[in-house]
Amino acid sequence: MPSPTPQGLSPACFTGSAAWQRWQKGYGVIKHSTETEIKVRALADKLVSAGHQPDADTVYQKLAYLDRLTSAGLWLVVHMTYSNRVDISGAALSAQDFKASPEGHTGGTLNMVPAYAAYLALNNLTGQTRSWLMGQGHCAAAIDALNVLTGNLHPEQRSRYLAAEGLSRLASDFYSYRQKPDGSMAAPLGSHVNPYTAGGIMEGGYLGFAELQYAHMPLPGESLVAFLSDGAAEEQRGSDWVPRWWRAEDCGLVLPIMIANGRRIEQRTELGTREGLERFEEHLQIHGFEPMRFDGRDPAAFVCALFDMEQALSAKGDAARRGDTGYPVRVPFGIAETVKGYGFYGAGQNAAHNLPLPGNPRLDTRARELFNQYIQPLWVSPEELEWAVAALNEHQQQKRPTEREHPLAMRNPQDLNIPTLPWSQHKVSPMAAVDDFFRALVTANPELRPRVGNPDELASNRLTGVLKDLKHRVNDPEGDDESIHGHIITALNEEAVVSACLANKAGLNLVASYEAFCVKMLGAVRQELIFARHQKEVGRPARWLGLPIIATSHTWENGKNEQSHQDTTFCEAMLGEMSDVSRVIFPADYNSTLAVLPSVFQERGRISCMVIPKRDRPCVFNSGEAETLSKHGALVVDEDTSAGEEPLLLIANGAYQLSEAIRACERLRETGTPFRLVYVQEPGRFRQPRDPLEAAASLTEFERERLFPHRMHRRVALTHMRPEVFRGHLHTLFPQPGHSRVLGYINRGGTLNEAGMLFANHCSWAHTLAACANVMDKPPGEWLSSPELAAVEGRGDAALITRSQA
Repeated sequence: MPSPTPQGLSPACFTGSAAWQRWQKGYGVIKHSTETEIKVRALADKLVSAGHQPDADTVYQKLAYLDRLTSAGLWLVVHMTYSNRVDISGAALSAQDFKASPEGHTGGTLNMVPAYAAYLALNNLTGQTRSWLMGQGHCAAAIDALNVLTGNLHPEQRSRYLAAEGLSRLASDFYSYRQKPDGSMAAPLGSHVNPYTAGGIMEGGYLGFAELQYAHMPLPGESLVAFLSDGAAEEQRGSDWVPRWWRAEDCGLVLPIMIANGRRIEQRTELGTREGLERFEEHLQIHGFEPMRFDGRDPAAFVCALFDMEQALSAKGDAARRGDTGYPVRVPFGIAETVKGYGFYGAGQNAAHNLPLPGNPRLDTRARELFNQYIQPLWVSPEELEWAVAALNEHQQQKRPTEREHPLAMRNPQDLNIPTLPWSQHKVSPMAAVDDFFRALVTANPELRPRVGNPDELASNRLTGVLKDLKHRVNDPEGDDESIHGHIITALNEEAVVSACLANKAGLNLVASYEAFCVKMLGAVRQELIFARHQKEVGRPARWLGLPIIATSHTWENGKNEQSHQDTTFCEAMLGEMSDVSRVIFPADYNSTLAVLPSVFQERGRISCMVIPKRDRPCVFNSGEAETLSKHGALVVDEDTSAGEEPLLLIANGAYQLSEAIRACERLRETGTPFRLVYVQEPGRFRQPRDPLEAAASLTEFERERLFPHRMHRRVALTHMRPEVFRGHLHTLFPQPGHSRVLGYINRGGTLNEAGMLFANHCSWAHTLAACANVMDKPPGEWLSSPELAAVEGRGDAALITRSQA
């Protein structure tokens, strides 16, 4: 098949009305409706009036170039799905040029090409680099394709894809599954947004979380374009609360754009019908948005919509700041109406999501003919594409950063001023240390925007000072704990409140929830951990400040609320993630909590799960011991080795478990049994590292031996978690499994007090002594009376044990 004739567009073509006419003609599959034409003329007038562009013809010229860049992006995306080679001359591909196993999220990716190309063009037309976010991360090929065409790349992709045959290498690398010797991916390219994706800040693998985060991301003076999917509108509730949270005083401009292509993977969405789209518009209006529908097939329509949305929200924010209007303000919301997979064969069908052709072009003649037929109108000559890129790539002339360096991608808050607070010697809630420290931290760092994620009951969780200082953010305050400009994001929706803090990468963050309900946060948190880990692996580690997620009102002290409130899953799941990005910490008292908090907030790109009691607890550790715990993650609490025999090694993990272990040690000492008691505050530091990055966050074998000598091979551990999880992650602490026991949460519970929970799960001091007897091959009667032993064995009165714990 001969090369298609280019729709010629050299710079000399643009004189007078010719510029308008050239753009008006469109290019390939890109057509401009009358409505879009009217909006483009208005846009040109606004850009010229604002001094962004010298004249309207320059605007039309750049929009015509935008058509060609968009078309080239569509062309390249389809090649990435199906081919191992591209032919920049536009010649038809033969069978051997295609992949043996094509793969890609082709339909949604094609829909994202005009959206992202328009974002690039808007930045050029206004001389401002906005940030971008894409909730549908599986459409990353659109971003990668356009970044390669425009040269907006990180070094790894630049060296590989801007070299000779770079576009063919890009197509071949996509879903190649090739690996390096260490098992990692060989290509700097992925199925979803990743740290190789220039400007990428979220993987977008979990649909719905971008919708919960975008309002909390930009700072005043910044602007964020948030690309969202219509399928995600059916995901996590809370995306319609953006007007409830947005304030011009501490939020940048947000420009949400939904790609309404009407289909999920194997069926249409509700928004795929006219009635459904109209209902969605009505829903947006009810919840404080200002919906704007436009042609999602036309990149110029995107540009017009984004510009108008930004101008409108800026004006509304200014009016609210002046006091002319109140909050909430109506937030413009763009709805890009399109057909899934527009621009290629099979658009609008279920198959468009993945592989739209009816067969594999490598093996199927009809599929190959269709590929070459539908790719032809998308082709742009190399010369025209070069002109287009030059016209839209004027970062140096405009003295602005590239899109890979947009503000959200470069978050790096200044080092913290850490307050110094007094230690405690009294029985007090460890959560009081969080309350005292975070209040002082916010005061000491006034330039950092604070966010507190609160599903419910902040005061019940002993954060009364935080509540007094920072207040719930509401539209209509009814008391002293509420304010229009409050910094506490409160909603009975764990995904929404944790997302508010995950999004605030320019500030200080704190999340506190019942431990059992933290589980609902896992999807959002894990997505963040994965992305931060990958950033470290490519040598561009995240620089946002550490974020604590506090699991309080926890399993062992929440018996009054039945077993739904008794769940250790969150800390267990977080312990399963890589320890260099995911800390799991169990402070046992006020001082150990206060000592570890500075490191939690000062660290970069790391999330800490902190399991902290809210009830008053005795201060077990003095200031020096608390600092040692923070530094090393464990501490010898007590030992008695005077008898000269091999000591029994007790390991405690968790505040209530430590109390039970201390009580058990009293009996051991009374009977002259040698022992050592070690408190493990941060168990992840004692695992067998899974790679060098995790090893850097772990204690060395020498340090582990100092705390847990191999000569002490008889071991009993009490853990806050399920025993199997603790033993599995910390198997190095149990070198002889036959001589060790681990006690922990065994899914027993109900309406019980703390002592009752410990007894029900076989974690009381008495059960601990029975376990000690087991590993030492001694009768438990050495340490337990007959009535106590009967209670432990389920034959006696449990109150005999639980009363002594009170």
